[in-house]
Formats: sequence, structure tokens, C-alpha cells
Amino acid sequence: MAQKDYSQLAQIIVQNVGGSANIKSLIHCISRLRFTLVDESKAQDDVLRQTAGVIDVLHASGQYQVVIGSAVTQVYDAVMAIIGPDLMAKDQSATIKEETPETPTAAKASQQSAFSRAWGNLIGFITGSMSPIVGVIAAAGIIKGILALLAMPQLGAILKPTSVLYLTVSAMADSAFYFLPVLVGFAAAKKLNSDPIVAAVIGGFLVYPQLVTWGTNFKTMFAVGGFPFQFLNYTYSIFPMILAAWLAKLVENWLADHLPSYLQMIFKPLITILVVGTITLIITGPIIQGAANGIADLINWLVQASGWLGGLIIGGFYQVLVIFGLHWGVVPLITQQISGSGQSALNAIVSTTMVGQGAAVLAVACKTKRDDLKTLGFAAAISAFCGVTEPAIYGINLRYRRVFISGLLGSAVGGLITGLFRGSMFGFTGSLIGFSSFFSPKHPADLTSFYAYLLASATALIISFLVTWFWGYNDQMVQGKKVEKKARPGS
Repeated sequence: MAQKDYSQLAQIIVQNVGGSANIKSLIHCISRLRFTLVDESKAQDDVLRQTAGVIDVLHASGQYQVVIGSAVTQVYDAVMAIIGPDLMAKDQSATIKEETPETPTAAKASQQSAFSRAWGNLIGFITGSMSPIVGVIAAAGIIKGILALLAMPQLGAILKPTSVLYLTVSAMADSAFYFLPVLVGFAAAKKLNSDPIVAAVIGGFLVYPQLVTWGTNFKTMFAVGGFPFQFLNYTYSIFPMILAAWLAKLVENWLADHLPSYLQMIFKPLITILVVGTITLIITGPIIQGAANGIADLINWLVQASGWLGGLIIGGFYQVLVIFGLHWGVVPLITQQISGSGQSALNAIVSTTMVGQGAAVLAVACKTKRDDLKTLGFAAAISAFCGVTEPAIYGINLRYRRVFISGLLGSAVGGLITGLFRGSMFGFTGSLIGFSSFFSPKHPADLTSFYAYLLASATALIISFLVTWFWGYNDQMVQGKKVEKKARPGS
């Protein structure tokens, strides 16, 4: 089959976000183009929403987000073919604005605005560093789950955990987590428009075998006043490398201004690697890694300790975060949980919310007599059951509010069951395609989480489908407009 041409769609998108001159940067996640615009008021939201190939438009996380769906990579490439040269030619330095006297009220509002922009930029940076590698982490989790399934005694232990085949395939999956600092560093540097190779080298330094051995044994580097500075193990870590990438950007910018041009090719990466690597190893790495592990463990504990109540609340409201694109802020926490403790109770509940929205849109597809809605509904349901709910939410569920609410009701009950049975996930991928993520690689015979997954997913699917069928949708309903979004956190 010939590959579909997305150049015309890309032209329409670029034109209606204000043109190339209005685009500061562009990244994409699983289903969205995420623009950072000079002036979002220039974008034509309504025109884009009516464009074939665009599911919805959002203002969230300091970004102008165009929801595309499964073809987002192809559309991204087509857009970059148009704006790429313009982005490279732009001066990325900040424009200094003329200051004017401010009243106390205006000054306070300005401070609040500065804080909100800073917070939005922080969230955008973290999610931009994580979103390009989510697919790889998800694939690795599925592989690990399948291996755990094949090693189950109940199935006759088809693969022995000590066999060459098991260990080889396991290494393929483990590499995505083991070398996570390298992947995160590369993605973060791309987000910052800095040197991704330098960031990747710093990430490689953190997971260098000798340092991993010393970190596993907490070997002392040196002591100051009796306080020991120890090596830590940074495999499977995220946040220390995100901060390191930001520090590398600062150092690179300073060196670009102060080093003669004929020295920059060698000495800029040399000094950046030495300075940032040392700071990360001695100061920021231990602090950030300790805090990240503590927060991840605390969230795991809170979710498990709250039982059915936590499951009910998270299951009932998690997909609301997707409306605003804020669910990407949860992704690093879940990844930190899985990479640190090997499991995530939070992600187990999140999995049921995908099933709920998928079942709701499936009910619409089965019930409607409209061919366009039926086609979109089946495609969106498959996407949701594969772990991506945006096409379902923006394509149909939010357009008919009751459909979205029906999905929330089913996932709330599914979350309640997951919390009640203390279910956990041992991989990243959820929904129906992520069934293998509920098998414990360390304890293949323990099927507690898998049984919780089966019961919760089946319940979420049945309730969401039936509520949508009898209450949430009929062909006489008028398609509503997009839900008005809250003010975005920053720009």
C-alpha cells in the first residue's frame, strides 16, 4: 500500500498555528503535536478542530497541543519538513522587553504569572524529556511480562529463568531501563536544543559498569568533616539525568559566549562533561535520586494503603488529567516506581481507566447507525485498548459528555477492585494489551495482581459499555463542542 501523504495536513496545521514565525519549538508524544508558540492567540483553534485528520486542540502544560492520533509521527515529520529550516534559522535568545513602572497589584500579578510560566516550563521540560521514550519503555515492559508468563510454573515453566534464551531476551528488555539515563539525557537535550551526544555521554558515565559496581556497594568517594560522599547506582534512574541535561545546557551556553570559536569543538564538550558529570555524581545526583525514590515509594505506599478508596478516586478521575494533557506529569513518577521498586500500584489503577474509556467508545461504535462515527469509534476503541485513550476522548467521548462520564464510572469501579485486591503492575503498558505487565518477573507463581487485573478490567469494560449503551449515547444526541479548558499553567 502507498504511504499516505500528510503534506497538505501539515500545511494547514502550520498555517493555523500562526505560521512558521509563530513556532518556537515542536515535539510530539504518542498522539499529539506539542507546539511552543510565540503567541497562542494567533492560532485558529476552530479551524484546526474542523480539519480532517485533527481530533482536537488543547492549551495545556505550557504548550499548544494538536491531537492527531496514531498518525502523529507521520504528521510531525511532514510539519518539520516545512518548519525545520525556519526553526534552525531562528535566534533562540530571549528578547529583552522594556520595563514599565508597576503598581503593587500589577507586580504581584506579574510574579504569579512568572511562577506559573516557570511551573509550566518545568512540566513541559520533564514531559518533553520522557514522551519520546515512552514507547520503548512500554515495549520493554511487555517483553518482560511475556517472559514472566512463559516462566510460570502453572504453564509448566516453558522457559527457565536461567536459560540462555530467557536471559538474552530479558537483556533486550532490561536495556531500555538499565540505560534509561542515556535515553533520557538524549531526549532532554533535544528538548532543550542543546547537544544530545554530550548529554548521552553524561548518561553513559552514570551507568558505566565500574561506577555501577561501586554504587551498588555504596563505595565512599571521599569524606568531608566525617560525612562520606558515596557512589550510587544510577541505572533505571530518570530525574538526576533530567537535571544534568539542564545543567549541561547552561554550561554549553556559557562556554559558547566565553570560549574562542576555534576551541569550542573540543573544549566545549570536554568541559561540559567534566563539570556536569562531577556535579551530578557528588551533589545533585544523590539528592535528586534519593528524593525521587522516596516520592515514588511514598506514592506506591499511599495507593496500596488507601485500598479501595484510593482506587475508586484515581480510577474515577485519572482520565480527566488526559483532557488537559497533564497525565504526562504522572509518567515519570510511574517510571520511577517501576524502575526503583519493580512495581507500580498507581499504574495498575491507571490501566483500568484506559479500558473504561475504550469500552465507552466501543459502545458508541456498536450502537450508532452513522458510518463516520462507527469507523472512528472502532478505531478509537482499539487505540484505547492498546493504551492510548486520546483518540477516544477527543474524537467521541468528550463530544458526547455522557459517554465520557460512562467511561469514568466503569473505570472508577475497576479502580476500586484493583485497590481492594492490592493489584500492582510490573511493566509500563496498561489496558488490555498490557496483560503481561501484571505477571511478576520475580515471583511468576504469584498471580494475585493478574487476577485483580482480569476482574477489574472486565468490570470496567462491562459497566462502561452498558452505561453508555443505555444512558450515555443515542443517535439523536447533538455533538457538543469541546470542553472549555482551564487557564494553562504557563507558557
